[in-house]
Amino acid sequence: MISVMPVPRADRAAADESATAWALAARGGDPDAADHFVRALHGDVLRYVTYLSGDPQTAHDLTQDTFARAFGSLHRYEGRASARTWLLSIARRAVADSLRRAAVRPRIADTVDWRTAVEGAQPRGLPGFEDGIALLGLLETLPDERREAFLLTQVVGLSYEEAAGFAGCPVGTVRSRVSRARATLERVLREAEAVSAPAG
Repeated sequence: MISVMPVPRADRAAADESATAWALAARGGDPDAADHFVRALHGDVLRYVTYLSGDPQTAHDLTQDTFARAFGSLHRYEGRASARTWLLSIARRAVADSLRRAAVRPRIADTVDWRTAVEGAQPRGLPGFEDGIALLGLLETLPDERREAFLLTQVVGLSYEEAAGFAGCPVGTVRSRVSRARATLERVLREAEAVSAPAG
């Protein structure tokens, strides 16, 4: 069973309100508000770009690129959408641009496997590390639209309505994509458990 739970909606609503207020204050030139804005949403952006790109090696660069783009266009942000939703739309474009650039770049054959490198570089014994690596691998089995719907609602914690607005599709479509993503992930997990179970 997938155990990634979104932040409780009441807590997330308060956090979104604060982040949006900080973004608007940062637009007005308040450096402390800019710092609070980054701290409040950095983790969400990092998780989102990591899972969406499937490449933890470039996730920090993509996160940095997202915030650089956000601050470059902050003067146009008016708070009509939450700062989180606005920032995730920028992150989505940053990932898409990165994937387009990578597609035209020649690949080097002897590169180190990124998953092995990340696993080796991370400290062991931290709660959730192994689960995070496992979830990343599982999410790669999903079609892009289902993976994004699952990420937005189950990892980042957007409501289905917010995710629908973000993805530009009806709420029912998001619900269907999340449901199908869950079914696929649970099936893959059951199959993996059956393979690893000792013969009786």
